[in-house]
Amino acid sequence: QVQLVESGGGLVQAGESLRLSCSASPPSANIGSMAWHRQAPGKSREYIGSIHTDALTNYDDSVKGRVTISRDNAKNTMYLQIHSLRPEDSAVYYCRGLHHNRWVWGQGTQVIVSS
Repeated sequence: QVQLVESGGGLVQAGESLRLSCSASPPSANIGSMAWHRQAPGKSREYIGSIHTDALTNYDDSVKGRVTISRDNAKNTMYLQIHSLRPEDSAVYYCRGLHHNRWVWGQGTQVIVSS
């Protein structure tokens, strides 16, 4: 059973940067395109951006310029770097990855940004 595990969340101050990771388990799993989403309390899950195996990225306009998505195919890990964090960035951050034509979701990692 392939799983995706997010890590790197926590409590941060507004204005700081944070890097989240999304790792596949087992590490040898064949993961294609990957993406990040987030869900704030009382709101629907929203798309942040995605990255393909060739490192081509796509970002939602709402976060473009403040986030960077990258991946290390050797480690089967995707990263989300968020700069200039704001309280409204507080949410549970989820990753998803394409495995054998089926999307696999992680369990999420919580980010809380204090003002």
